[in-house]
Amino acid sequence: MCGRYSLFTDEQNKEILKIIQEVSAKHPSVEMKTGEIFPTNIAPILKQENGSIHPDAAIWGFPHFKNKGVIINARSETAFEKKMFRESLIFRRCVIPSTGFYEWSQDEAHQKYRFLLPQSNVLYMAGIYNEYKGEQRYVILTTEGNESIREIHHRMPVVLLPNQIEQWIEDSNSTSEILRGEFPSLVYTVA
Repeated sequence: MCGRYSLFTDEQNKEILKIIQEVSAKHPSVEMKTGEIFPTNIAPILKQENGSIHPDAAIWGFPHFKNKGVIINARSETAFEKKMFRESLIFRRCVIPSTGFYEWSQDEAHQKYRFLLPQSNVLYMAGIYNEYKGEQRYVILTTEGNESIREIHHRMPVVLLPNQIEQWIEDSNSTSEILRGEFPSLVYTVA
């Protein structure tokens, strides 16, 4: 489960800053959220457009089929089987740029932690998007937590390395392979 993530635009995050600037230039009237990103916030995604990968703005969360709340994550293990996600997983894959994601300990302390990719200011998460009533929306794909997160939480986002972004977005033959792959070890800090 990934219920919140970070998108900080300080000087060390030039890559994130560039993405935000491109989306702002494309959609000057859209108020995009930075800092801590919550479900239903508008945030940047990377997607294929006119034969190449570009940043765009989207709302985090598919509308819930019972009209209550939003669905923010899709289990990568079963996404192909779910009607809500299948077509997007085949045709509308995206990447969610971030500077980390948050999880809470499952004990009574309920401590908040921020997970990061070591030696990197950017953490990319695999996602899918779709359009609902004229609004572009996305969900984050999750998988079983690896050793680096498991003591805090049993699930984690599907984390992509920079060299996997193009393959994830453009190569539908690699989708299953990426989802079944090994994911990088992460580090965490108390948030």
